[in-house]
Amino acid sequence: MSEPSEWLIYRGIGEPHDEVAQLPPPPPWRDFAGASGGADGAESADRRLGIPGRIADEHRPGAEELEMINAALYLRRPLLVTGDPGAGKSTLAHSVARELEFGKVLRWPVVSRTTLLDGLYHYDAIARLQDVQIASHAAAAGGGGAGADSAQSVGSYIRLGPLGTALLPSDRPRVLLIDELDKSDIDLPNDLLNVLEEGEFAIPELERIADRLPDGEADVLDHDGNKVRIKGGRVQCRAFPFVVLTSNGERDFPAPLMRRCIHLELGRPDHKRLAAFVKAHLGEEAARSSEDLITLFLERSRSELLATDQLLNAIYLTQAAAPTGRDRLADLLIQRLDRPR
Repeated sequence: MSEPSEWLIYRGIGEPHDEVAQLPPPPPWRDFAGASGGADGAESADRRLGIPGRIADEHRPGAEELEMINAALYLRRPLLVTGDPGAGKSTLAHSVARELEFGKVLRWPVVSRTTLLDGLYHYDAIARLQDVQIASHAAAAGGGGAGADSAQSVGSYIRLGPLGTALLPSDRPRVLLIDELDKSDIDLPNDLLNVLEEGEFAIPELERIADRLPDGEADVLDHDGNKVRIKGGRVQCRAFPFVVLTSNGERDFPAPLMRRCIHLELGRPDHKRLAAFVKAHLGEEAARSSEDLITLFLERSRSELLATDQLLNAIYLTQAAAPTGRDRLADLLIQRLDRPR
């Protein structure tokens, strides 16, 4: 029997070595393509959904889940998805985007400091001021630079956020994932109401100079890094985006937001769904050989808050690295998330 320490790359011995080259390929959900990654969002979707087609072949959403998703699509209303961590809330957005060919998911992760403006656009006033000063010094030195602060240049300092990009006029909607809205400041859910209801917003920095712009238009960058043209300083959607708001249930939302959303509660996944999830990411053999870990995970999840990510991590690592210390390592990786600190 091999020693558990044989799988260790870092051993704490203080001597440099190059055994990092012995690391196996990363888990599929932590495999980043870097410069070779596709701009269509396929790489990000694969990390969420597993090998293309596998999760669709192995698991079909329940009737209620399908009905609520389609209700949001038909009614052009945001879908508020609640449930425990790891229930598949964010994965749902990627699944819809892939099946309906809506392109790359626009993800807006929410934290306590997030404001509505963060999702709409960012105007880099400091960069513009720096460029104005550089142009002014160059002109004073006889090096030219006149016109560097023209109205036409303002768009160069504006970049749309994920919400702003989702509201760009197009014939095909985008998928916008507003992730963990329950972590937001108390004002953000209310601030979202008007934008989601009207499907438009203004960019004051462009509105006030629209009469000085050619045809009232300015080029800005969208969240994907592409140049898009804004007319009259306003963005107004043509096809309302498929908006997925996720929440772990850490707070209640105001009634005005709730009545504008379709609400879907995702329950804890059962054995069949967990096995399909493992098979989608790690293959059929991994799912078959890990039946005991899946069963143990389900038993513990009845009284403990656990996330599916923990199960995937445990199965991958115990199979790829440490077969001899399997149970002990799995216990270390699958720790309850609601334990007292």
